[in-house]
Amino acid sequence: MDKQSGEYRAKIRRLNDEFRCRGLGNGSVMLTPGIHGSGPKFVEDAIAATQSFDTFTRDNDPHDEHDFGAFDVGGQRLFFKIDYYSLDLQGHSPDAADPAVTHRVLTIMLATEY
Repeated sequence: MDKQSGEYRAKIRRLNDEFRCRGLGNGSVMLTPGIHGSGPKFVEDAIAATQSFDTFTRDNDPHDEHDFGAFDVGGQRLFFKIDYYSLDLQGHSPDAADPAVTHRVLTIMLATEY
């Protein structure tokens, strides 16, 4: 499949949404110290906001992969980012559209930690 095609990006987008929204697929969720340090209720709200985020635009999602979002929780600006790693986590995935060779890492952070 051509990595520049809409079909390829649609597959990545579907895999990202399944992982981010429902925890389906191979991956890890990382919360930064700023998220953890804001308390358990904030952590819960940050995860829920990440899972329900659906305000993707050309500005925040230029590759149409649903791999980044910015939103507010409790008066603080947060970001989430999905990166694609090889299964051994030693480098980038050779093909982000192939779940058999990709470990997704979803990081949720305070914007000030970026």
